[in-house]
Amino acid sequence: MATVIVQPPHVRAGRQRVNRTAIAHNRLMLLLLLFVAITMIVVVRLSWVGIFAGGGASDGVGIMAPARADITDRNGEPLARTMDAWSIAVRPSKLIGDPRELARKLHEIFPDEAEDALYAKLTGKGWAYLRRRALPEQVAAVNALGEIGIEFPREKERLYPQRTLAAHVLGFAPKADGTGGMGVEAAFNDRLTDPALRGKPFAISIDSRVQAALESELYAQMVAQSAKGAGGIVLDANTGEVIAMASIPVFDPNKLKSYPNAKCSESPRCNHMVQARYELGSTFKPLSIGAAMDRGVVTSMAKRYDATEPLQVAGFRIKDDHPMRRWLNVPETLVHSSNIATARIADELGAEPLQHLYRELHFDQRPAIELKERAKGIWPSSWGRITTMTVSYGHGIAVTPLHLASAYAALVNGGMWRPATLRRLEPQDVPQGRRVFSAATSARMRQLLRMIVAEGTGRSADAKGYRVGGKTGSAEKPEEGRYNKSSLVTTFASAFPMDNPRYVVLAMMDEPKGNAETFGLRTAAFTAAPVVKRVIERTAPMLGVLPDEHRDVEISDLKPLLWKAKGEE
Repeated sequence: MATVIVQPPHVRAGRQRVNRTAIAHNRLMLLLLLFVAITMIVVVRLSWVGIFAGGGASDGVGIMAPARADITDRNGEPLARTMDAWSIAVRPSKLIGDPRELARKLHEIFPDEAEDALYAKLTGKGWAYLRRRALPEQVAAVNALGEIGIEFPREKERLYPQRTLAAHVLGFAPKADGTGGMGVEAAFNDRLTDPALRGKPFAISIDSRVQAALESELYAQMVAQSAKGAGGIVLDANTGEVIAMASIPVFDPNKLKSYPNAKCSESPRCNHMVQARYELGSTFKPLSIGAAMDRGVVTSMAKRYDATEPLQVAGFRIKDDHPMRRWLNVPETLVHSSNIATARIADELGAEPLQHLYRELHFDQRPAIELKERAKGIWPSSWGRITTMTVSYGHGIAVTPLHLASAYAALVNGGMWRPATLRRLEPQDVPQGRRVFSAATSARMRQLLRMIVAEGTGRSADAKGYRVGGKTGSAEKPEEGRYNKSSLVTTFASAFPMDNPRYVVLAMMDEPKGNAETFGLRTAAFTAAPVVKRVIERTAPMLGVLPDEHRDVEISDLKPLLWKAKGEE
C-alpha cells in the first residue's frame, strides 16, 4: 500500500504562488515579443514606403523629403525653399450661399482682387483657385464663412524667402515639382530634383550679406544718376566662385506673373551680367598691355609712346578724352587712360597675339559659368590693323561683364584663368586653371592697377586700407551703325587687396546722367568707381579682409615714371 505524503497547507500555497508568477512572466514575455515583432514590421514597412513608394530620400522614418531641394547661400542662409502651402479653391456646383454676397465677403479678405473677378470664379463651370499661397489668417477667415463649396488643398510651393535678393542668380521654378525656369533653378535642376539628394540643401557660392550690400549700393547709385540700369559682380579671384552678382532692375521670383516675357533689354528678368554684351571701353587696356608685356613688345615701363596728337589710321581718328599732348610711358598710359598710346602698343603687338589672348579669356564664347542664359561675345567680323588698335581699348568688341570679371581675376591672381562658378567649392574642388598671363606680368599689373587708383582715374574707388586696384571704362553705346555720345556704359573693374588679391569687384552703370555731386560728369570715375569703394568698405570685413593702412603694393620703382608737365593736374 502506497504512502501518501500530505504537504502542509503553507507549502502548497507557496507552490501555487510560484506557478502563477511563472505563468504571468511567460505571458509578459510573449506580449513583449509580439510588441517587438509588430514594431519591426511597422518600421520595415515605413522604411519601404519611404524609400521606394515615395521615390525620394527622407529626413526621418516615413517622413518624405520636399519635392525639390532647398537652395542656401554659402553660409547656409535659405534662398529658395519648397514648402507645404495652403491654397483656396472653389467648386461652384457645391456652393450653398449667394455667389454675389460670397464674392463681396471674399473681396474683403482679398482686397487686391476685384469683386467681379471673384464672382466670375464662383459662378464658373469648373473648379478654380481663389488664392494660391494663401496666408494662414486668410485661410481662417475664408473657412469661417462656412461655405462647403470652398476647399483648402495643401500644395508644394517654391518660395524665395529673401524676395528679390539674388533673383537673377536663383532664377525660379514655376512648379515645386517641375523644371527650373532660369538661374540656379534651371542650371542645377538635376541636382535639385535628384531623389537621393532632395533632403539635402544645395549650397551655392553666393554670400547673401555681400549680395545685399552690392544690390543696395548699385540701386542707390542708379537712382542718384538717373541711370537706365546697373549691375555688379564680386568674384573670388583665386577660385572663380561668384560671391555676388546683381542686375538692376530686379524682379521678385515669388510674383512671376508681374513680369511678362519680353526681350532682354526690356525685361527685369534679364540678367545683364551674363546676357547683355557691352563695349566695355578702357577696362580692356590693362589686358592688351599685359599681352604686350608677355610677348616682349613692352620691355620697359619707361618705354614711351607718342600721344601728342590724335592718331589717324585708314580714315579713322583715335583720340584721347583727356589728352596729355605729350609722349607717355606705360604707367602714364594707364594712369591717364590714353587711347592713343594703347593703340600704338597694340599696333606694335599685332593682331594674332591680341586675338589669342582674347580667345583664351573666352571673349569669343559664352561666359564660362553654369547658367543656361548666357550671351556669346560679339567678335569683330574682320580683324585689320584698325580693329587691332580699337579693340585694345575696348571698342569694336563686346562681351558680358562676367567675361571681364573673370579676365581681371586672371590678370591679378598670378595669371591663371578659371571658369566662374555658382557652386560653393571646397579647396580640393578648385580647378587648376589655365595660364593666360605670366606670373611676372601679373605681378607688374597689380602694381599698375594700384597706381591707377592711387594716382589716376580710379581715385574715387580708393577704399582706405584695402589696397584697391582697378581700371575705369566709359564707352559710348553703339546705335544704328554709329556711337551715341549721349549714352554711356560706365564700368570700374577692380581687385583687392592688391598685395595679395582675393576678390574682383566690378560695377557698371547703364546710361548714367550725372548729377550735382558729380558736376554733371557721367564717366566711370564719377559713377561706377564710387560704388566699388562703398561695396568694398561694407563687405571686406565680412569676407575676412580687414583694413591695414600700413600695408600696400610696392610701387617705388614706378612712381618716378609719373611726372606732370606744366599745366597738368
